[in-house]
Amino acid sequence: MRSIWRGAVSFGLVSIGVKLYSATEDKDIRFHQVHATDGGRVKYKRVCSIDGEEVEYSDIAKGYELPDGQVVILTDEDFEEMPLSTRREIEVLQFVNQDEIDPIQFEKTYYLEPDGPAARPYVLLRDALENAGQVAITKIAIRQRESLAALRVRDGILVLHTMRWPDEIRRPDFAFLDEDITVRPQELKMAEALIGSMTGEFDPTEFTDDYREAMTALLEAKQSGGEVQAVPEVAESGAAVVDLMSALRASVERARGGAVETSDTTDEAADDEPAAKAPAKKAPAKKAPAKKAPAKKAAAKAAPATKAPAKKAAVAEKTAAADKPPAKRARRSA
Repeated sequence: MRSIWRGAVSFGLVSIGVKLYSATEDKDIRFHQVHATDGGRVKYKRVCSIDGEEVEYSDIAKGYELPDGQVVILTDEDFEEMPLSTRREIEVLQFVNQDEIDPIQFEKTYYLEPDGPAARPYVLLRDALENAGQVAITKIAIRQRESLAALRVRDGILVLHTMRWPDEIRRPDFAFLDEDITVRPQELKMAEALIGSMTGEFDPTEFTDDYREAMTALLEAKQSGGEVQAVPEVAESGAAVVDLMSALRASVERARGGAVETSDTTDEAADDEPAAKAPAKKAPAKKAPAKKAPAKKAAAKAAPATKAPAKKAAVAEKTAAADKPPAKRARRSA
């Protein structure tokens, strides 16, 4: 077990160093929220309601909303500076009989272990409580919350039960309490007889959690029957993947709108290409497939077309025609 609190029990002028441990643990079968279609985990992000940005856990503070809507923000330093001696001390206030405490006031149970050389005063308080048959009423502050607590002995260990404050106990307000309801004496005797027949010593090990057993059997049956969903592992940087896909999609859309179309180049190369030159480079690429000519001949034809004056167009055409017969004979010989 790992201690969750460390301090001292103040018993008169005696100070007993102790460590606090949770005495109970939940055995419930825990479920995750998953996508019903593929079993993927459903995750939540801490998002600020004002700017919509995701908030790191280290930047989260506690806030108290005032009636007018304003918020008072408290940090960990504010809590540490609160003048509460019970943050590190369990002060014994008085001793009472245990049957004077209504169980509805009990909240959570902790074990106390002597810390270091405090074993002897620890045993002193334990034996004195056990011999007196009483419990000690104390106060303790755990996780920024001060509570009443009952300190008693169980199996040679000091046990601390945190308690609700009186104003935290709800009062029942049910209509039937104001009605005049009576039962017949014969019915009352029969009920008392039934209670007597079912009376016995309480042994918690005789009772079982039927729901948990049934759920465990159901999960095992589904597992043995192959009704399990193989969920692929997802990288923790899922948000970065989404951002990358968005950037790629935006790049494709920008390229379709007039930027350089690159299939084997990187995004950086596409960003470095000037947008104004894109139409000029695209024009030759579209003409070459239309003539179905080799790339070198297309370039050779494009160059004279740009340099020759308009008067020499006929000469250029004759020269091109003169070059064609050898090309045809070359195809026949091939």
